[in-house]
Amino acid sequence: MSGHSKWSTIKHKKGKADAKRGQIFTRLGKYIAVASREGGSDPEMNAKLKEAIVKAKAANMPNDNIDRAIKKGAGELQGSIYEEIIYEGYGPGGVAVIVETLTDNKNRTAGDIRHAFDKNGGNLGISGSVGFLFTKKGQIMIEKSDKIDEEELMMTALDAGAEDVEVSDEGFEISTEPIDFGKVCEALKSAGYELLSAEIAMIPSTEVELSPVDAKKMLRMIDMFDENEDIQEVWHNWTGEEDDL
Repeated sequence: MSGHSKWSTIKHKKGKADAKRGQIFTRLGKYIAVASREGGSDPEMNAKLKEAIVKAKAANMPNDNIDRAIKKGAGELQGSIYEEIIYEGYGPGGVAVIVETLTDNKNRTAGDIRHAFDKNGGNLGISGSVGFLFTKKGQIMIEKSDKIDEEELMMTALDAGAEDVEVSDEGFEISTEPIDFGKVCEALKSAGYELLSAEIAMIPSTEVELSPVDAKKMLRMIDMFDENEDIQEVWHNWTGEEDDL
């Protein structure tokens, strides 16, 4: 996505997370529990769990919450069993959409997602229908500050294994291979940098612009997804943002 849109989207998501912190922690807790159940409770031996913990800490999730989620996944504490399901489809105007979910009732979740697509001029597709338009990458965002030395930050990130550091008026976007995501995050935090966001993201290879009418439909669909606690992440290749409407 374009630089301006990308930063605005990240800040918009963070604002929603701050407003609905309990809901965000619930989603992150599910993600951590599933990662712990599938690959073990030691993050050094479980890359998915390590990624989940990095993401939770970037959202300021308390360590006690993280520890409880790990124990639930490992079976040390009672909790629901969640299944990871990814849905793909097209939104209004042909926007490619990927919806990542963790659910204990896949019939309910599938119905909710299909309803959101149908209600807003989109359609739910089959697995693989849009996934080929995205590449999985670690994405770390750091806002610009007078205290940050650009060259020093870039060297820290690249020495830790980052693929690239993109500099804009808004800040720094560090991209990594998924396997290097955790160690790059740790290196940056150890060096004292505050991460605006840190996640394994689905980066689109193509972008879609929408008419004002379709853009409003797209925003409504995203809002419906945001309200659903079964949904972990929504990725799309729309270039716009709410402020443009």
